[in-house]
Order: sequence, then C-alpha cells, then structure tokens
Amino acid sequence: MPTTWRCGRFLFDFSKRKRPIVMGILNATPDSFSDGGKFRNADDAIAQAELMIENGVDLIDIGGESTRPGAEPVALQEELDRVLPVIEALKDCGVPLSIDTYKAETMRQALLAGVDCVNDIWALRQAGALEVVLESSDCGIVLMHMQRDPLTMQFNPEYQDIIAEVRQFLNDRAKLLISKGISGNRIAIDPGFGFGKSLEHNLNMLANFADFSALGLPVLAGISRKSMIGKITGKDANDRVAPSIAAAIMAADRGAQIIRVHDVPETVDALKLWEAINT
Repeated sequence: MPTTWRCGRFLFDFSKRKRPIVMGILNATPDSFSDGGKFRNADDAIAQAELMIENGVDLIDIGGESTRPGAEPVALQEELDRVLPVIEALKDCGVPLSIDTYKAETMRQALLAGVDCVNDIWALRQAGALEVVLESSDCGIVLMHMQRDPLTMQFNPEYQDIIAEVRQFLNDRAKLLISKGISGNRIAIDPGFGFGKSLEHNLNMLANFADFSALGLPVLAGISRKSMIGKITGKDANDRVAPSIAAAIMAADRGAQIIRVHDVPETVDALKLWEAINT
C-alpha cells in the first residue's frame, strides 16, 4: 500500500491516518445527475464548500461539466466561467482543491488559480492534458478508467475480465506518467464505477476492489448516489444516501484510500466508526 499522496500544497500521509480521504463533490453545473443546478451560482457553491469543510471534508472536487451517461460536452469558456470564481474564493480555505475536468486548458487555468489536484475521467488522454500536469511539480493526479466516452459509454459495455482489464489500463497510464518524470506518489487511480460498466461489472469491481490496491497506488472509490445503487434499491438519486454510505464502507474495507461523495457529514461519521473498530 502507498504511504503518501502528494496533492499540491498538501501531503496525505497514510501511515498516520487510518481512514480514507473524503473527497467532497462540488458540482458547479446545471445538469449533474444528483445535485445539478443546486450550486451553479458561485456563491452557492462556495457556501456548500464551506459547509463541507465544517463537516470534516479532506478534499474538495470542483467540476464545471457533467459527465453523467449521455452528457453533452460543455464549451471551454463556459466551464471556466463556472469553476474559476469558485477556485479563487476557496484557494486558501485550508483543504486541498481538485479540478474535475478532462480539458487541458481548464486544468492549466485551474492549477494557476490554486487547485492542488487534477481529477480526469480520460486519464490524461485528451490533447494537451499530459503536458499540463508535466508543467506542475507537485499537483496530485487521479487517473480514471472509462470505456468509450460519456455519450456512448453505457451502450452495452463489454469486457472479457473487468478487473484485469481495468487494472491493466490504470497501471499502463500510471507507468506512462512515471516514465515522463512524474513522481509515483502524486498518482491515484479510479476504476470508474458507472463509466462504461454494467451493473454486474460495477458489483464485480466493488466486490474485488482490493485487487486495484495491488498496483501500489491510492485507489479512489466513486460510487456515491450512482445508478448502480438506484438499480438495486429502486431509489432516486437524492434518496440514495444510506446505500452510498454502505458502499463507501465496503470500499474502505477493501482498501479504498480516497472516497468521493456527495454526502460529506454522513460519510465522515461512518468512516470515524469504521476507523474506531479498525484501529
């Protein structure tokens, strides 16, 4: 297991903390699947971030473009207009900030504005993205697996061996970054629940989540309120808090070191209890 994760101005030391990092989702978008429109106004987004900090969040992930299944791309300037005012207001908030984007220019401007981490669903495969993180000496990087793209990823996804194929992809991307001179302790990986996976694929990944930790990098679990939970429970996105917490604990039990969530206070409390019985 990795001992540290460099995230810009911050260093997470896993040898000193027992519970996973809680990454709070801050969608400055009108159309995200769960909270779209709630925080599209910069003041509302900033207030939500402050509430997350008060409730114990470890890292805030700011996004200006929905990547839900079937989502249409957003123009660069529109994405920048959504995220940059939020980043500027929060850059000295005391917790690291992450930018959830695949656009190289958004990454560049967000890093200049003060974010500490780049969280990319395309794993830096879009034009210019790799070059941007190479320009940074210390930003954290989250590489995610996705089959195809947000518009088409849920059209009959297929794998011969979901665990082996996702793990191989993430390992290859991490090795490429390291070969370019990026320190391994800046890289985290995300198997990408719901991104080109069927319900069966998602459940298989959660059941065997520990297999991703074998790569020796921090592994992120992003399951919060996703459709896989809705398919099992029959609940709408805003009524999936309890099973999302259960999924977070299952991922923590299987080695997740970063948990990306909508519901920060509930997740923090659940992980405090998980920590207490695992100390």
